[in-house]
Amino acid sequence: MAVTVTQLVAFLTVVRRGSVTAAAEELVVTQPSVSAAIGALERELGVTLMERSGRGLRPTAAGKLYAPYAADVLGLLEQGARAARETGGDEQRTLRIGAVTTAGEHLVAPLLRTFREGHGDLEITLHVGNREDVFKRLTAREVDVAITGRLPEDSALYGRPFAPNEIVLIAAPGDPLARGRTVAVQELAGKPWLMREPGSGTRTLCEEYLVANELTPRILTLGSNGAIKQAVALGLGLALQPRCAVQLELELGMLATIRPRGGLPQRAWYVVRSAVGPVREEVTAFMDFAESRAAQHALARALAS
Repeated sequence: MAVTVTQLVAFLTVVRRGSVTAAAEELVVTQPSVSAAIGALERELGVTLMERSGRGLRPTAAGKLYAPYAADVLGLLEQGARAARETGGDEQRTLRIGAVTTAGEHLVAPLLRTFREGHGDLEITLHVGNREDVFKRLTAREVDVAITGRLPEDSALYGRPFAPNEIVLIAAPGDPLARGRTVAVQELAGKPWLMREPGSGTRTLCEEYLVANELTPRILTLGSNGAIKQAVALGLGLALQPRCAVQLELELGMLATIRPRGGLPQRAWYVVRSAVGPVREEVTAFMDFAESRAAQHALARALAS
């Protein structure tokens, strides 16, 4: 007996939902059929993949290791079917882009405006979320390519830098630390720091900076860049932000910057794809475009306007 798609789908759905009942409801099948599929998969592999956890189920150590392989198999099958349909002329060619929040708000539109000039036949969709969400979707092949401010640690993902991502420390215009002079890092601990939600790349950046400089300020968590900018402008604290996200507010005098001694961590913007399986032509085209002069000019025009 060979491993089947039905078995893999049932297994991954139970892993994600935590119970046979929930998996059966999602898949619109009976509970016994889900249990039978997982049992058949375990017999084929010769290992136990799921175990009881309270009233639900959780993957065993073997199940945790097997799940990414199962997801890759299903993702590749879906990707292959999609490529075949598009090549056969039954479906329009598509490109699904994922972007972390800051990139989605400030970088993607100018990139797409120029990219579409040479790829007008593509149907392009965009999903915007925090770094953790975007990488999960990329690994699950729910998006084809992604733009992020941090290179993924997952070896199943491959990324290339394509543009600088300058980081600034923002404060209210009247903040005494924002007067053009450099300030001692220790002075920054006396104010609250505003951060995005867990899973955000800018939050990780901020946490790393605080740890590296042995700072333990009070932390306020806000769920969006817009909320953070407004809170900083009202004097509620400091925040690390990509310059592209606050350029307008800085030019209008709604925000100011602080220059700590030793400087701030600097990053790049990356374009990322799956490192597993064949690479779709559309993905290669977009990644090559992101590194092109045309893309750099598009970004420069957008940030200067």
